[in-house]
Amino acid sequence: MNERDALRRLAVDLPRAGDDAAVVDGTVITTDMLHERTDFPPGTTRYTAGWRAVGASLSDVAAMGAEATAAVAVYADEAFDPEELDRFVAGAVDVCEAVGAEYVGGDLDEHVEFTTATTAIGTVDDDDASAGSAYVTRSGAEPGDALCVTGEWGRSAAALRLFERGTDDAVERANDLFRFTPRVADGRALSGGATAMMDSSDGLARSLHQLAEASGVGFALERDAVPVHPAVDDVVDDGRVDADRGRDDGDVDYSDADYSDAGDDADRGGGERFELAVHFGEDFELVCTVPEAEVDRVRAECPAGLVRVGTVVGADEGVTADGDPLPDRGYTHG
Repeated sequence: MNERDALRRLAVDLPRAGDDAAVVDGTVITTDMLHERTDFPPGTTRYTAGWRAVGASLSDVAAMGAEATAAVAVYADEAFDPEELDRFVAGAVDVCEAVGAEYVGGDLDEHVEFTTATTAIGTVDDDDASAGSAYVTRSGAEPGDALCVTGEWGRSAAALRLFERGTDDAVERANDLFRFTPRVADGRALSGGATAMMDSSDGLARSLHQLAEASGVGFALERDAVPVHPAVDDVVDDGRVDADRGRDDGDVDYSDADYSDAGDDADRGGGERFELAVHFGEDFELVCTVPEAEVDRVRAECPAGLVRVGTVVGADEGVTADGDPLPDRGYTHG
């Protein structure tokens, strides 16, 4: 059973599950777990790990359109190195400060590998929350809505390539790319206009399939409209598609990258560049649907930028890219 099947099973008895975070009496809460082997390639600093781990949970708060308020983390390792622990906490503190939240502590434990579990908390207006209008779920998209994304895509894929190069300059840049800014401000701007929204931790393609399932719709994606991070062009090698994290293998080993199962989709419309931007995942941008009449207004309020990349269509049309079926391929746990 993979992560998505497990979540479907849990949702039967846990009606608040299924979105990026749960909302209870105006409080938004979410939690994540990351491991050294599967989430932090060799060369990842503890500062980057603290930033990225806490940032992943803050990104879930952003996807609900909530205000981020606080975060905590569990830090577990084979032994407690004081300098590494200090750097992790510094990264956690700094990413919280970047979005107006506060890092307030957590727990320590011993484990066979470096592992961290993070929880972020946010708020929505209590009065509006009772009516379901103060936050955005995955289930409100309607045919005719514009499909939009924030920021630029493929930065984590580019970072992995740079980590693999192993030079000091490459590793330094990779760490910088790994330290994304959670789109809390953009989520807040979109909360007044988006009909559905989620973050893109599993990749754009997989996110579209998840939104389609939740909303009972389809999507027509325009390949050339997807904003690709400039770092992708610095590492791309058309014909060699080998980014682990876009695979469906779940917990993967960074030392053995192989994307040979990308198939024909990797050879059309941009090759590897499109693969890394759309299927790799871990970019932590927002994917949302917005009524046509609201696009210009909310775009002006999004500090990371908002780009229209397609249109919501009927469920019978499925999820496509330039008219071709877009594979439901991205990162899946398990």
